[in-house]
Amino acid sequence: MKIIVLGAGILGTASAWFLRRDGHDVTVIDRQPAAGLETSYANGSQISVSYAEPWANPGAPLKILKWLGREDSPLLFRLNADPYQWIWGLTFLANCTAARARFNTIQLTNLGLYSRATLGAIRRDTGIAYDELERGILHLYESESEFEAARPGLELMREFGCTMNFLDPDEIVRLEPSLAGYKSRLVAGAHAPEDESGDAFKFTQRLAELGATKGVEYRYDTQVLRLNAQGGRVTGVVVKDGLPNGPGREETLMADAYVMCLGPWSAKMLRGVGVSTTIYPAKGYSATLPIRPGMEANTVSLTDHQLKIVFSRLGDRVRIAGTAELSGYGTELNRVRCEALTKRAEEIFPGVLDVAKVEYWAGLRPATPSNVPYIGRSKLGNLWLNTGHGTLGWTHGAGSGLAIAELIGGRKPDVDFAFCGR
Repeated sequence: MKIIVLGAGILGTASAWFLRRDGHDVTVIDRQPAAGLETSYANGSQISVSYAEPWANPGAPLKILKWLGREDSPLLFRLNADPYQWIWGLTFLANCTAARARFNTIQLTNLGLYSRATLGAIRRDTGIAYDELERGILHLYESESEFEAARPGLELMREFGCTMNFLDPDEIVRLEPSLAGYKSRLVAGAHAPEDESGDAFKFTQRLAELGATKGVEYRYDTQVLRLNAQGGRVTGVVVKDGLPNGPGREETLMADAYVMCLGPWSAKMLRGVGVSTTIYPAKGYSATLPIRPGMEANTVSLTDHQLKIVFSRLGDRVRIAGTAELSGYGTELNRVRCEALTKRAEEIFPGVLDVAKVEYWAGLRPATPSNVPYIGRSKLGNLWLNTGHGTLGWTHGAGSGLAIAELIGGRKPDVDFAFCGR
């Protein structure tokens, strides 16, 4: 079949890779000049099966109330007149029950395990390199109550196949010696030894380059304007060269099937053809800092549950990322939220990272209220969804790409997951 993939982030690039492997004629459309330049550009860098507890859980409403008015809070709702933001928020609250949180955690764990194995297979098959480390992810807790609240979710992930070892502060430092100076603040840790870290941007760019050598056509600097649909099917995608308000040539591209991977812009595009989703942009921040010469930074990827941020080693750099701000589609930097990341870096690794050379970034993540993405066929027969992965796009990217190719090929993916349209 001729297939058009909309979006060249990690989801679109992985989808194109596996669709081409199946022998399809694949074209990828993206408004940027290269792959991976939006949501996939500077994320937290974790392949984190062990971070499967959704934001929407029984403890979330009280935490959000406590964070109201705090500009540096881990989850910030900046309410506006957008009705889709309100719908998202109400659906989020509906997912905060224990039953929904359990179901969503199992979904995310299953997809994460499948995707991590898929990523490993790509690495073995291609030799692709992206500052990857296979030292696991270490979850850090600074209060006994915080650890005990997290423990049921960790046990549930372990029950469904995510290896998890609980550690005391001495064991934490033995695993990651760079935390020795922070040991007195820690009460417990959970180490997922099979989790990984790596640069999602480097991976996406290199997989796109490999895909192009296999016959995938990448059309960059091309804006997706709208989908056309008739009779329960997409009949074409209208695109324009160059920026949306600049000069450029409009044309309609046609294919047998279309795959939606436009991240936070997926919901708007889908509404134009009557397909409803509860995807809303969650702005995330990151700070990338070089390691000072002669200093030792972490090699195990860290998840700091006090501030809901992560620390990942990328060669001679450390990427600190996290927080979620639901405020619309803007990507301007909020200095308070940026500086909260570097302040935390100085608390945990004083003098280790060169804060003067920090590179801040903010990007929009396509979040669903449940954290569970949309993967599968839409109500339009030839329109497929691979979007809504939120903070776990890098974790779930490879497996979601394989799964959508399997579904389009009429096969059942080897994972227990609630795919759309089944």
